[in-house]
Amino acid sequence: MKHTNISMSVLALSMGIVAGAHASSHREAPFITEMPKVDGTDFYMFNSYEPERNDYVTLIANYLPLQSAYGGPNYFTLDPQALYEIHVDNNGDAREDITFQFRFSNQLQNQTLNIGGKNVATPLANFGPAVTGITAGLNVIETYSVNVVRANRRSGTRTAVTNAENGSSTFTKPVDNIGNKTIADYAGYAAGHVYNADIPGCDIPAKLFVGQRKEPFSVNLGEIFDLINLNPLGATDAAVNIIADSNITSLELEVHKSCLTNGSEPVIGAWTTASLRQGRVLRPVPTYLNPAFEGGAWTQVSRLGMPLVNEVIIGLGDKDKFNASKPQNDTQFADYVTNPTLPALIETLFPVAVAPTNFPRNDLVTAFLTGIAGINKPASVTPSEMLRLNTTTPATAMGSQNNLGVIGGDAAGFPNGRRPGDDVVDIALRVAMGVLCTLNDAATFGCVAADAPAGSAAVTDGATVSDAEFGNAFPYLMTPIAGSPN
Repeated sequence: MKHTNISMSVLALSMGIVAGAHASSHREAPFITEMPKVDGTDFYMFNSYEPERNDYVTLIANYLPLQSAYGGPNYFTLDPQALYEIHVDNNGDAREDITFQFRFSNQLQNQTLNIGGKNVATPLANFGPAVTGITAGLNVIETYSVNVVRANRRSGTRTAVTNAENGSSTFTKPVDNIGNKTIADYAGYAAGHVYNADIPGCDIPAKLFVGQRKEPFSVNLGEIFDLINLNPLGATDAAVNIIADSNITSLELEVHKSCLTNGSEPVIGAWTTASLRQGRVLRPVPTYLNPAFEGGAWTQVSRLGMPLVNEVIIGLGDKDKFNASKPQNDTQFADYVTNPTLPALIETLFPVAVAPTNFPRNDLVTAFLTGIAGINKPASVTPSEMLRLNTTTPATAMGSQNNLGVIGGDAAGFPNGRRPGDDVVDIALRVAMGVLCTLNDAATFGCVAADAPAGSAAVTDGATVSDAEFGNAFPYLMTPIAGSPN
């Protein structure tokens, strides 16, 4: 769920600025609401804190928001007609240098039963119990491939990521957590779909997992939508995480940092996108595999780097345009960052929370478009929206992480990358209200404490999150909620 850049957008949501938006980057633009399978919701990138894995970077791109665990009989497969990508910029020029491309395939097993002497196709996605390595109980098997592209994703070299155990370029995605009768031990079942993978151009095997996970994002969504019907200066854990009963689909890679960085530059930037073909014509007589004719050039319809940018920073009329844009062209959206509406909206609802007065808001530009000097700013940088990570920052061990990240004194947290346990909503709210100005470092942030009367306020949405809610090893995100808990 995209969040801090200007992440404070969560509050804006409540103000109805983004009609129909949900959390993080779920349903953040009008057009993407029509295509949930390619709706990117959250993007995480952090130095792995699993013991003995500190030289690795974990990348997690979440798609298909607000999955109800009981949502059968057709569960949450990804779109076989879509192209899902994770882009990495390792020289600061706002252009991808390494791209991981994910494609999916749904294989119908066409399970039948003999009914009165006739073999009749069954209506369900599951036919019996499912266990790792045995798919006989499934009527639909979802597989995927991953390619890595060097340099430009259109014209660069494209080669297949392969299973380090058998050399195959096809990986199996675990079926969603239908329920405990279909899959008695879902955690063990899913663990059997974590692969050691060989990435061309990288001598050190990576880890790969794609599958359903429990929604990791935390937000007091109902009260936020109701004109921030909460106490923004109350306890950070006073409210309920309203989306805690949802699942998500995650595309995860853990890659050795030497395979992502460029020379002596330790900072990388990254973002995730999804694209569809330009043309789609519905078949008058659809089939399972071909409900429509699709063709033409790939067209980007979803984009996510920093959390909550499109939800509550980008103006409503430009939201679909932002989803189709590239970081190298982000100057067209500069006014939304330098002259943001969110702090003014917060002040309107809570006059005591006086909005910062420094314009342009160079503190926000620094935090979200260039990186912070000495933290995660590359030596040469083109201002652009993406998540940036200094790969030389030591990972903070689980149990010691501060969920306020950098502003909480933990240099390994957001906005120096983003970990699952970083409370990006609270961080974003405080950055929007000028907490960086209170550092009185005008050379870095372009403002001082006097420019942000509410900069020291501990603004919160009341729905907190911490590292204690996640695993201590890849794939980090937790086992999805079962559709049938009995």
